[in-house]
Amino acid sequence: MSLVALAVAFLYGGPQALFLALVLGILEVSLSFDNAVVNARILERMNPFWQKMFLTVGIVIAVFGMRVLFPLLIVGLTAQLNPVEAVQLALAKGPIEEPGTYAYILHHAHPQIAAFGGLFLLMIFLDFFFEERDIKWLHWLEMPLAKVGRMNGASLVVGLIALAVIGQLSGPGLQGAVLMSGIFGMVAYFLVKGLGELFDVDDSGEIDAADIPALAGGTHVRVPNRVVQVSGKAAFMLFLYLEMIDASFSFDGVIGAFAITSDPIIIALGLGLIGAMFVRSLTVYLVRQGTLDEYEYLDHGAHWAIGALAIILLITIGIEVNEVVTGLVGVFFIAAAFVASVRRNRRKAREPEPAATV
Repeated sequence: MSLVALAVAFLYGGPQALFLALVLGILEVSLSFDNAVVNARILERMNPFWQKMFLTVGIVIAVFGMRVLFPLLIVGLTAQLNPVEAVQLALAKGPIEEPGTYAYILHHAHPQIAAFGGLFLLMIFLDFFFEERDIKWLHWLEMPLAKVGRMNGASLVVGLIALAVIGQLSGPGLQGAVLMSGIFGMVAYFLVKGLGELFDVDDSGEIDAADIPALAGGTHVRVPNRVVQVSGKAAFMLFLYLEMIDASFSFDGVIGAFAITSDPIIIALGLGLIGAMFVRSLTVYLVRQGTLDEYEYLDHGAHWAIGALAIILLITIGIEVNEVVTGLVGVFFIAAAFVASVRRNRRKAREPEPAATV
């Protein structure tokens, strides 16, 4: 698929378009390792039908929804344009520095987008580490966080504090819009999480959508010798939750792409058909290989990367941060968690087996 996307880019705009699509693909890949790990942990809890839905309908949402329609929607709402005018403005291109261009309008909508995505991701991070876990990677950080999490509503309190801080970072002209966007980000998280409480565990013993936070956080829910896979309404709720996470991870890449090119076709090819397909391929590989169970710290590394991405998104409301830094932070946490997992597995392999009792 990546080769097809590059070929289409070359036919569309020649060597320059090919180069830009390749750069955007590399950018998206560098930002997507933590996304793939989180996706895989949720996807392995879905039955085969909903896994296929994520890999088919989900990729349409990822490529056309987030990389094409989402920027058009933001530009249309910001500039008060109808869909046709928004598309015409996008195809007209224009540099990010020129007022009134597609790239310029989307770039200036970044504070609201970052507030929504940053708060949504922050709530995922907090709910993961505020929960008491048998396995801990960074004990000196995760132990205190688990203790804080014993307080009822701890994640909500921290989220509201973060919201107040970013309100100050945004400056007087944007405070209202940023605060509202951050509130919507928190509401979206709690709404998707809370909808799960509408469903109960059925008679067959399948887990229900009320366990969405545990599933997303990597808690292993098992029947004898297998991970329980959900179906029906529970799987649909997981699918919605997964798409929300996937969309939140896309914000930084979509905004960052406009620093490279404002052409929506090249952005769709680079970020979508190359980057988003990479995330899907890596997600499927992790699920089929059972990598997350074999390397037990990867969940923790992915959620530390989520926390870092959330903080970076919130910081970018007032301070510009290069997308390369964002990508490297995610790769660092995943790589460090992988190395730590390998060392843990080696230690466990060297430990003598307990003597059999007679």
